[in-house]
Parts: sequence; structure tokens; C-alpha cells
Amino acid sequence: MAATARTPRERWVEEGLRALADGGPDAVRVEALAKRIGVTKGGFYGHFADRDALLGEVLDAWERESVDEVIAQVEREGGDPRTRATRAGTLTFSERLLPVDLAVRDWARRDAGVAERLRRVDNRRMALLREAIGASCADPDEVEARALLAFCVAIGHHWLAADHPGRTRPQVLARAGDLVFERPSD
Repeated sequence: MAATARTPRERWVEEGLRALADGGPDAVRVEALAKRIGVTKGGFYGHFADRDALLGEVLDAWERESVDEVIAQVEREGGDPRTRATRAGTLTFSERLLPVDLAVRDWARRDAGVAERLRRVDNRRMALLREAIGASCADPDEVEARALLAFCVAIGHHWLAADHPGRTRPQVLARAGDLVFERPSD
């Protein structure tokens, strides 16, 4: 009798990430994931003790992809500080990772453990921004303020519904980047 191939653990985690991005943590349900994968839910328990174990691994995968892998790629590709920070932002808020990041942010408002993980991730991202901005700015207070502005723009513009009369959103974002990475003229 031939053995039945089990659905790999990574596939459950990947589907968990998709479900989280689509509907938040409540959408990460074993039965729904099994249906999306096209298997029975019995195989799930061969990999995970329970739904909470899967949610933990989903968060681990998000953190690894959105910080560890982003930083590794930025380091590999190099460039000047602004290029490195821009690349990190582009990778972090890619079509794949942005919906997960926004879902985690919403989830963190209701779950202290998720909030602590988000704080750790955001601290690592802020450290990268501080380093990039600090390459051309010696004032630590200004570095911190610029890093905060850059991060708030990176996150907040996805939630902002405002128009920019006579300008496109990408034009305004590019100008905001100019202001963050270059000392504005007095």
C-alpha cells in the first residue's frame, strides 16, 4: 500500500499568511485552510498542536520575511543609505507582505502578544531607518524625527484616502522621501 503524502507544514503556514492578509486572525481557521489547500483538516494536527501553534508560526514567517529576509537582501544588494532604506521599504511593503503587515497591525490592537512582536519588528525597521538617515545627519534628535516621519509615511499612506491636488500619490511620496533624507532648505 502506497503512503499518502502529507501536506507540508510550510503550505499550512503559507495559507495561514494568506488568510491573515485576507481576513485577519479570525480567518485563520483550520477547516477553512484545509478547504483552501484541498485536504482534510486531519493532516493539520500532524504538524500543529492547535490553531494557536499555527498562528505563532504564521507570525514567525511574517517576521522572518518582512525583517530578516528584507535586511539580508538589502545587505546583499548594498547601495547608498537612501537606496538601501528605499529598497527595504519597497520589500517590506510589497504586494505580498503589505496586506499581512496591515493585518498584524490591526490584530496587535487587540492582542498584547502580537503587539509585543510588532514592537520588536518595528524597532528593527526603525533601527535600519536611523542608520540610513544617520549617514547624512549627525543630530540624533533630527535622525529620530526623520525616521519616525519616514516610517509613519510608509505605514500611514496605505490608510490615507486624501487626494493630492495637482499631484499623484507617488509624486508626493517621492517628495516626502526627499525631505526625510535631505535637509530641507531654510
